[in-house]
Amino acid sequence: MISIAARLAGMHPQTLRIYEQKGLITPARTPKNTRLYSEEDIERLRYIQKLTTGMGMNLAGVEKVIELEEHITDLQARIESLRSEVENATRRLQEEVEAVHKSYRREIVLLPRTEIMRVPPRRRR
Repeated sequence: MISIAARLAGMHPQTLRIYEQKGLITPARTPKNTRLYSEEDIERLRYIQKLTTGMGMNLAGVEKVIELEEHITDLQARIESLRSEVENATRRLQEEVEAVHKSYRREIVLLPRTEIMRVPPRRRR
């Protein structure tokens, strides 16, 4: 509930309502429309408070910081996905190269002496 969340985050309930209006936090709601704050919501409230009071940011700045952090998280997930794709492609390529090498016919073929060409020795300069 909002009063408990405000106490846990160390702020006034009206501040939580403002943060909700600005879209900085979105608590769950009961069927009777009571706000329900999760532990993650409380941590986010503490983080917002740290940015505003500790670093002197306004709410627009806080909103931008949170937006950029979410974007960074998305990009990190994409990088990890691409890294996995590259590793899989590299592994498949290595397997294909090994299969090609295994397919080589390694037989010794003896040529008749008449077909062997003699190479003259190189001259020294």
